Amino acid sequence: MEKENIAVGLDIGTTKIVAMIGRKNEYGKLEILGVGKSKSLGVARGVVNNITQTIQSIQQAVAEAENDSNYQIKDCVVGIAGQHIRSIQHADYISRSNPEEVIGDKDIDLLINQVHKLAMLPGEEIIHVLPQEFKIDGQSEIKEPIGMYGGRLESSFHVVVGQASSIRNVGRCVQSAGIELSGLTLEPLASADAVLSQEEKEAGVALIDIGGGTTDLAIFKDGIIRHTAVIPFGGNIITEDIKEGCSIIEKQAELLKVKFGSAWPGENKDNEIVSIPGLRGREPKEISLKNLSKIIHARVVEIIEQVFNEIKAYGHEDPRKKLIAGIVLTGGGSQLKHIKQLVEYITGMDTRIGYPNEHLAGNSDEEFSSPLYATAVGLVMNSIRNNTCSAIPMVPVEVQKPVYRAPEPVYQPIATQPEPVAETPVEPVAPVLDTQQVENTETKIRRSFFDKYVDKIKEFLDNAE
Repeated sequence: MEKENIAVGLDIGTTKIVAMIGRKNEYGKLEILGVGKSKSLGVARGVVNNITQTIQSIQQAVAEAENDSNYQIKDCVVGIAGQHIRSIQHADYISRSNPEEVIGDKDIDLLINQVHKLAMLPGEEIIHVLPQEFKIDGQSEIKEPIGMYGGRLESSFHVVVGQASSIRNVGRCVQSAGIELSGLTLEPLASADAVLSQEEKEAGVALIDIGGGTTDLAIFKDGIIRHTAVIPFGGNIITEDIKEGCSIIEKQAELLKVKFGSAWPGENKDNEIVSIPGLRGREPKEISLKNLSKIIHARVVEIIEQVFNEIKAYGHEDPRKKLIAGIVLTGGGSQLKHIKQLVEYITGMDTRIGYPNEHLAGNSDEEFSSPLYATAVGLVMNSIRNNTCSAIPMVPVEVQKPVYRAPEPVYQPIATQPEPVAETPVEPVAPVLDTQQVENTETKIRRSFFDKYVDKIKEFLDNAE
């Protein structure tokens, strides 16, 4: 039964790729068995732009997660994001042939399949069809139609659409890395599962996931997803601005942002300066922290204003659509100093930082409760809901035995050969010495091969521990 609980999520981001293996414990919480993280090299703004590099990055993250957990990954749920994602509201209905029969799953599936046939723009594909309120024979605001009677079943839908080629590229990368695809999920929906409570979704909340290449938005009201959007800017563009504005290399810009960066320029005094080592023996460069936070502030304001425009487009000003729970920030970008205060200042809405620790088991590593891992945790939760057995325990012991035994017989013929040589000190002595030399070199080659092979397996086992 334990095997059935094993679930795998794969978060293919712009800056990092995370493979996470987990299962539900007896208290219904998520127990993380292993995590693998690698630098994402072939992805820009959530879209794959280099297949080979992406496959290598996925393989690296998967191998690390497998070694960490001692489980072999078979399939996974993958997160989809990117600037090509858009959402539309759509209403549809079906007329039932027998109104005297109660509405069942079959009718809901028929209605959803009808929405899947919607005409899309060239190259686009429907990723999610999420039913909202239902209407039966004109009676509105029905949340659960199953078991009711009626002839005409209507529903409003939130339809998430993306570029077919981008989705297929992600699928191809995952399969080429040797893993099957068990599901695709929109990343803001996965993050929402990980960091939002049911009460917040009921009251009305906007989740803002600030990633490396994109900023994802998901709006919930009355427990239902109402609006999703992807803004094609994230933490990477802030790093790029620092790099240009301070004339430094990207690595230094990223370190500056993480260690000294602030989204609020008034925080730093004019005389606060940080010194950066110069390149190739050049003089160190001095950078004012006030200027640094001004650069960060300008870009963060732009990102938040774009997100706020999407919140307004949903109709936040309408009293019936008001988001009482305000805004929840998550993702790597939410760790920027004073970003919470800046978002509150721009939007006038209550804001908090979202951590996925609410759903994690008590013995989980503190690192995994960081907003960085919100999407990965949400994807694993999604995989658990799908009841997939995504990983199987590894048994490395069987491979080990023949490798250690193989060198042993090699020594015996060498030890027995000197005896006949001593018994016959006649003419054949020279040829016997020759064959001995030949056998020695052969066994040396064979031994060096086995030694290397054993070292490889030892290294693998050390990593697995």
